[in-house]
Amino acid sequence: MPGEVVNSVSEGRPEESPPTANQRFKDSYRLIIAVGVLVSIAFHFAAFEFFPKMQAANLDFVPEELSAVELPPEVRIPPPPEAIMRPARPILSDRPIDEDITIAPSTFEDNPVSELAPPPPNVEVDPSDQPVYIARDVDPRLTNAPEMLRLLDRLYPKALKEAGIGGEVTMWVWVDEQGRPGRAVINRSSGYPQLDATALAIAAEMKFTPAMLRDKPVGVWVAQPVSFSVGR
Repeated sequence: MPGEVVNSVSEGRPEESPPTANQRFKDSYRLIIAVGVLVSIAFHFAAFEFFPKMQAANLDFVPEELSAVELPPEVRIPPPPEAIMRPARPILSDRPIDEDITIAPSTFEDNPVSELAPPPPNVEVDPSDQPVYIARDVDPRLTNAPEMLRLLDRLYPKALKEAGIGGEVTMWVWVDEQGRPGRAVINRSSGYPQLDATALAIAAEMKFTPAMLRDKPVGVWVAQPVSFSVGR
């Protein structure tokens, strides 16, 4: 009839409702999981297949042989000699000498020849023969110390240096009026003859300023130490 709205329902078949958003998400999530599992399997297979092969390093080594160094026997160093006593320096007086001093005459009657002492032997003593104290106002001074250090390093006995053996030698060195070294003798030994011989060889190459006595050069003996050190 006109003006009426008729609702018609199909009999015998229920009406299907459309899928919800949650249902659509679950359906798509299953696909994502399947694709992710396949990608993960492919990645792990490629990683194990194409990753560089690792090998253990060769740690074999050959030990170095150690060589024993035979040290020289220990030498007992004698005690140093007693210090040389310096003579007293005479003091010159400024007072004039009285010319009226009377000296008793010497006659053969008072002094017979038979009682006279024999004349002293005419022997001149060279002060450079052996160490003695000689008066001076200014001591000699070594002028080529850097050159002596290089010479000391070059002449150091190789066997003692490699064995770590050192020591100190004290020498008496004669320095003449021109500052040139002359005779040298060992005052205090290092305990090793090789070091003592090296020190004597070095003494011949030393250069000094001359000693002075009353503004005049004079030859004197000086004590010169030489130190042998492995860490030099």
